[in-house]
This record gives sequence, C-alpha cells and structure tokens, in this order.
Amino acid sequence: MKPFFFKLLILVLLIPVVHAKQSTLSPTQIQQVVNEAYARFKNDNEGKNADYIKALAKVNPKIFGIVIVDKNGHIYQAGDAKTEVSIQSVSKVFTAALVMSQRGSKFVQEKIGVNATGLPFNSIIAIELHNGSASNPFVNAGAIQTTSWVQAKNSKERWSKIIANMSAYAGRKLSVNQDIYISELSDNKRNQAIAKLLDAYKKMGSDPLEATTVYTKQCSVNINAKDLATMGATLANHGVNPLTKTRVIDAAYPSKIMAIMITAGLYDNAGDWLYKTGLPAKSGVGGGILAIVPGKMGIGVVSPPLDKYGNSVRAQKAITYIVEKLGLNPLKR
Repeated sequence: MKPFFFKLLILVLLIPVVHAKQSTLSPTQIQQVVNEAYARFKNDNEGKNADYIKALAKVNPKIFGIVIVDKNGHIYQAGDAKTEVSIQSVSKVFTAALVMSQRGSKFVQEKIGVNATGLPFNSIIAIELHNGSASNPFVNAGAIQTTSWVQAKNSKERWSKIIANMSAYAGRKLSVNQDIYISELSDNKRNQAIAKLLDAYKKMGSDPLEATTVYTKQCSVNINAKDLATMGATLANHGVNPLTKTRVIDAAYPSKIMAIMITAGLYDNAGDWLYKTGLPAKSGVGGGILAIVPGKMGIGVVSPPLDKYGNSVRAQKAITYIVEKLGLNPLKR
C-alpha cells in the first residue's frame, strides 16, 4: 500500500475515535450546567404545592435541589440536594420493578398493562373503559394493583420488601414521613374505591384495602434529589447501583420499566415531556422528578410547586435545560 493511501486510511479510521472523544462530557461541563440550571430557575415562582393531601401544602415551596449521578458513580449537585420530600408517585416505578423481578415482565404486561389510559392518573372511569384493567403501573389503579402483587405472606412482609427494594435503588436506608402518611391515610377513600373496583374484576393479588394502605405508605417515603438520581442511575446502569455496586434488578428489566415511564411517567403531560427531552421520567406530587438518560445517568430534581398536571415546575425546567445544554436527548442522536 502506498504511503499516501495508508495515511488516508488511518485518518478515516481515526475520525470516529476523535469524534467520540470530542463528544464525551467532562465532569466540569456537567457540574457547570447543573449550577446554571439551579441559578436560572431557583427564583421561579410558578406553580403551587399539592393541597389535596393536606400535609403536602405545608412543605416549604422554596426547596430546590438538582443532582446527577452517572453510571460510574460520579455525583453532580446544586441547591438542596439532601433536603427530603415524600416520594409519592415516583415510588410506582420501583414497586413495578420489584413485581417484574419477582414475576417477570410478561406478568406486568398481561396482568396490569403497559398502555397509557388517556385519562387522569386517579381515574375510576378508565378502569371501566378498559374492561377492568388498570392499564399501567403508574396510574393509581395500576400502582395499587402492583402493590397487591408483591409476593409476600402478609402485609408486614409486603411492606418490608417494598421499602428494602426502594432503599437498594437509593443506596441507603429510606424511611417513612409519618406526617405525610397519616395525612394521606385520612384522604385515600378514592384509592380505596379504585382498589375495590379492581377486586370486583378479580385483578387484585391481595386484600384491596390492605394493598391500598401499603401503597399509601410507599408514597410517604422520604427521598431527596440525590436519592432520585441514584435510583434513576441504577436503571440507567442496567440494574446495578453505581454507588453501592450492587445489582438491584436483572439487566433484562430496566428497559421495560423505562418504556412504561415514557408512556405514562408525567401524568397527562407525558407526551409533551417526551417531545421536549426524549427521556423516560417519573414525577410525584411531592415535587420530585426522576429522569433517566439510558446507559448514562439518572437526574433527580426536587421542587414542590406543581403545574396543572401535577408535575414539578422547576424540576421540568431544570431537567430540560440540562438535557439541551449537554445534548442528552437520545432521540437526537
């Protein structure tokens, strides 16, 4: 081979390598963008705390924390990264993952469903319209049903497995916010009705009221932005917690969980969210949003004021900003 053509061949072969190096984000870049997102939105006063659960209305609306945990365990943070709020509906992701681990992905798809309902997250009509199906694990009906199918001898063991599973994803021992739990217990009659209706359709795996109580408890678990980011990073890292290095879920399942997050993660605004970010995500009315960049990182943001859909205003803006600045939208590659 002539020298000129040999040099040309080497150059062509090196182009992808050079491009890959140039596209790799440095820790400094990531931290800078996290800092920018915090500074840009910390004084944003849009939205308001959820008040249909009385204790949530009392949470400090100024809380705002952003954390990224990547697949290698590197942590980038700004603001109130360790200030706790209740996990609420973000918990649905991890109980669904637990049932999937115990019973398989086909069970979740066929027994609970993986489609969006097209109706509000606490809809009773949706169950009737879908022939007694909850439709997916991230609406209240599906989440209560999912909780009922956690393999356990009794309520105590069911709860023990649920909190241990969430703690494994977070990489630390999580605990219940008793004030939130008691407040939610006094206001969960609609969820009780949903569970009873599902039971009438023979879709529950345990007593409907017991499952509703355990579900209410799981929503009352305290988490912070670092916990959310770590939990998301565990799914992004094919089921291995990047901080503890412990495998939490079989590598076959995170892609299934993320698929449901894409279709139903942000309540009635899931389509707009995907359109803007391309990321699987899950929100909770406590003010947390967990977003996942598959194969790369988890992003956790906590900020209690919500929009009309029940999603944190600051969290959505911060994550969208980070995704745009760092080029993290997987649909743009």
